[in-house]
Amino acid sequence: MTQATPRRSPKEWFKKYFLEGQTLTSSQTKALENLDQNAPWYSKIIVKHRRVVGILIPFTIVHFIWWSCAIRYNYWELFPDRYFITITMVFGSLIAGMTSEGGSSVAFPVMTLAFQISPSIARDFSLMIQSVGMTAAAFTIFWMKIQLEWRSVIFCTTGGVLGMVIGLEFIDPNLTPPQKKMGFVSIWFAFAFALFLLNVYHKRVTFKIIPEFTTWKACTLLVTGVFGGIFSAISGSGLDVCSFSILTLLFRVSEKTATPTSVVLMAVNTVVGFYWRQVMMQAIHIDSYQYLAVCAPIVVLGAPLGSVIGSHFHRQVLASFNYLTDTVALISGFVIVKLDATLVGVSIGIIAFGFVFFGLLCYFGHRLMGKILKDWEDLGNNERVTVTDGSSTRCKKDLNEYDEEHSQGMSYIVENRGVIETHEVNSNLEKSDSCYTTHF
Repeated sequence: MTQATPRRSPKEWFKKYFLEGQTLTSSQTKALENLDQNAPWYSKIIVKHRRVVGILIPFTIVHFIWWSCAIRYNYWELFPDRYFITITMVFGSLIAGMTSEGGSSVAFPVMTLAFQISPSIARDFSLMIQSVGMTAAAFTIFWMKIQLEWRSVIFCTTGGVLGMVIGLEFIDPNLTPPQKKMGFVSIWFAFAFALFLLNVYHKRVTFKIIPEFTTWKACTLLVTGVFGGIFSAISGSGLDVCSFSILTLLFRVSEKTATPTSVVLMAVNTVVGFYWRQVMMQAIHIDSYQYLAVCAPIVVLGAPLGSVIGSHFHRQVLASFNYLTDTVALISGFVIVKLDATLVGVSIGIIAFGFVFFGLLCYFGHRLMGKILKDWEDLGNNERVTVTDGSSTRCKKDLNEYDEEHSQGMSYIVENRGVIETHEVNSNLEKSDSCYTTHF
């Protein structure tokens, strides 16, 4: 007879979903463990309060520049007519740092649907503001030494630069404002379905980085970057969503790695988009700069703070933010935008295609994972994969997805060229000296 899982207390529930803990690189984990109590005060601050320092550094730099310009050019007169964008980006910057969706996931639909601002101005503003906020968040991620998938950063960025240029020069000019608005909300709603698929499968093995990296996986990331760059050229965001979907659904990388990776990707991609629009095309409207002026001091704190907060939240909490924002944006699009039969059909078609596409990604990711585990297990339990019951000792520090609610007394300890991941174990975990982790 199966023993019923005891109900959690409110304190345990809150700790599980909102204080899950960050995934840091091994060097930062060791630095925290080996901190000398007699170390100088500044060394203790940098190691023990690294997240605060990581937020304050970009915050101080940007605010010094912003206050200098605000005093010199009288930015105060911009706020009475544009304060609504400032308020919007308080939430947009936090969501950008916490989730795989950039600040554009809030800014673009609010500006184009709620305030009827031109999609081109909203897109340019999204690129500009994310080049500040996401760059600050990326700095915090680097400073905190939060785990990243560097192969995704390299290949998706390369493809993203190409896609951004193609999108800005050839695709975006040929789309009408209603098409841009409905295309954005439709694609993002389909992405919410991808997150739903991701969270349906609780009993799954995940990795800190892509397992068994090969040429076809590099090409997949490169192509993903191209399409993500094109989406970013239209709406100001897209590369982050594409990268996150491929990493989590197909390659089964943990959301705790995929989310900060998407933040770094968008930081680079938006800087490229900002540069191309201003320097190469010289087409950024003055309104976009004025919106930037009233939001820059907000996002430079909100995005890094969101990245730190999000690194502690449970994946289901982060997914809920995406469900909410994407659903509201889709409903608003159908209500506000003046649609004809063709645009309605295209929007529904995009959503349907997205559902099928992400469903196939999930299917092939499941098959790929099964093949990897089988290949590793065939090499011998002591070499690559160990599948054990709930009685043996495991390495708690290498846990990637720790969810006792769905534990069935079974665990996987996966060693992929020195990278160990454990998933679906019970609560009786102890540290073992035999556990180790190395990184590329």
